Amino acid sequence: MRSQFLTLRVRPANRTIHRATDGSLPDCRLLAQWPPDSAEPTDYWLSTLPADTPLRELVRIAKIRWRVEHDYHELKDGLGLDHFEGRNHLGRHRHATLAALAQAFCTMLRLNPKAPAPA
Repeated sequence: MRSQFLTLRVRPANRTIHRATDGSLPDCRLLAQWPPDSAEPTDYWLSTLPADTPLRELVRIAKIRWRVEHDYHELKDGLGLDHFEGRNHLGRHRHATLAALAQAFCTMLRLNPKAPAPA
């Protein structure tokens, strides 16, 4: 997958954005993704990272959201994170910890090139 990315310094306007002491709005960076087969950009992100953050790093951080969502669905659907029916916080915490450990174990198995494929 390839896309072109553009970044611009912008000052978003909104009533709920906190202003500086001089009344000015904070500046941030607008990151836009423009796939080659599109007539216009398709995805946009606002970033408050430092101004000297390289474009490649901005794109990596913006696109990592897919990995986080994938991991969450794997935890929820495949490893039973949503199957807890207990009544207290300690039990819920233990269940979430074990589900996260199971997911980490599965990830380590996937990353090991010498591990046999599951049957």
